[in-house]
Amino acid sequence: MIHEFPPTGETVNISRYLKTELIKLDLETRIEPDPETGEFTLRRLRDGKRGLLTEMVELMDEHARVGNPSKRITDLYNREKKASTAIGHGIAVPHVRTYQAKELIIAVGRSVDGLEFDAPDGEPVHLFFVMAAPPYDDSLYLKVFKSLAENLRYDYFRENLIRTKQPYDIVRNFKEME
Repeated sequence: MIHEFPPTGETVNISRYLKTELIKLDLETRIEPDPETGEFTLRRLRDGKRGLLTEMVELMDEHARVGNPSKRITDLYNREKKASTAIGHGIAVPHVRTYQAKELIIAVGRSVDGLEFDAPDGEPVHLFFVMAAPPYDDSLYLKVFKSLAENLRYDYFRENLIRTKQPYDIVRNFKEME
């Protein structure tokens, strides 16, 4: 089952919130199965998720107005433990509302090979849209989340994002969807 998002009113232009310096097209994190069994153990999966979230938070720290990185990693990881933020079709949207974000921030990561991330369709995740927003800005947060989900429902659009060569291509693809 693919997650559906509740209607929240008008949509927003996602490209407005994307910055090329917050897009990483070759994620370093790898989530590997147990070498003896070939299975993804819960521990390996949790360690891999924490590694991915750490890599994305480090990217945010280089280029955005944010607070304590270890608190943000913990906030994102705790959110992920409640339920996977993978939504299917090779997409995950780890997200959190936290006082560590001074404004809405979206970091984008891509894994061409894909990572196991507890997706509802069982497929590996290729695109990660990590969102952090202040807790007092629910309206914008929900509108961005909805717009992101609406854009990502199209196969051709997801394929374009996976095949891009430069971070700007991610932004351009979203601009073309507006």
